[in-house]
Amino acid sequence: MSAVPEKLAAAREDLESRDGVLIAFSGGVDSSVVAALAHDALGDDAVACTAKSETLPAAELEDATRVAEEIGIRHEIVEFSELSSDEFMQNDDMRCYHCRSMRLGAMYDRARELGIDVVCDGTNASDVGEGHRPGLRAVEELDAYSPLLEHDIEKEEVREIAREYDLSVADKPSMACLSSRIPTGLEVTEERLSRVEKAERLLRTWGFEQFRVRDHDGLARIEVGEAELETALDPDFVRAARDHVEDCGFDHVTLDLHGYQTGSVSPEDEGQTEEDVVSDVFDAEYPSVD
Repeated sequence: MSAVPEKLAAAREDLESRDGVLIAFSGGVDSSVVAALAHDALGDDAVACTAKSETLPAAELEDATRVAEEIGIRHEIVEFSELSSDEFMQNDDMRCYHCRSMRLGAMYDRARELGIDVVCDGTNASDVGEGHRPGLRAVEELDAYSPLLEHDIEKEEVREIAREYDLSVADKPSMACLSSRIPTGLEVTEERLSRVEKAERLLRTWGFEQFRVRDHDGLARIEVGEAELETALDPDFVRAARDHVEDCGFDHVTLDLHGYQTGSVSPEDEGQTEEDVVSDVFDAEYPSVD
């Protein structure tokens, strides 16, 4: 028997005990479920808040606005710049910590303006077991409340709840911020973020659903989900990607035959640099059929 109904009821009851909450709202499935739960429990005393910055694709902001309307929850937008932080821009293995700290800080500022004491986020019970997640440290330090984590609701259960609420994002793939497309150690700049966003907008327009465009200092490495890899190997797509992705500001365009993988721009070998990754693409020796 599924434990989801019990977990769902406990999370809703917990939220009902609050005077009001502000939800850090990206429009992804996790934060959308938290927003739907909070709106269900608190009505107008629940507010969804999206942080607009250079690392959020415009399409994701539009999607967040649409999903908030779908839920019926009040939607606030705050603006800040991760590029104002040298620590963020240097893009070391704590980049997500710096980003989440600034993002949640902006949420708390808006919550105080609205007279709300509690800021919620969409961390779920599956997130804590996914290896290096420095962003979770920021959640703990700033004491954000994570109802999905608190009530042991895992990712697949989140999607089940989203379907129960009839949310359009129930099966939406995870979408990390644009800076995750830039390899660790390579500086995050507005130019790199902009060309990644433009290239990914093209792939979305062409109908791809699970994809990333990784920016290896001017080399675009396209990853698509396994189910879409055959489409990406079609000669028509190859020509379109070569011509139009380069127009976004890239010097070279490649397709990763391993397909979509999370965290694939963080080299596993501690000593491997971004130059090593790029040179591997061009300098590898391949045997001939002879």
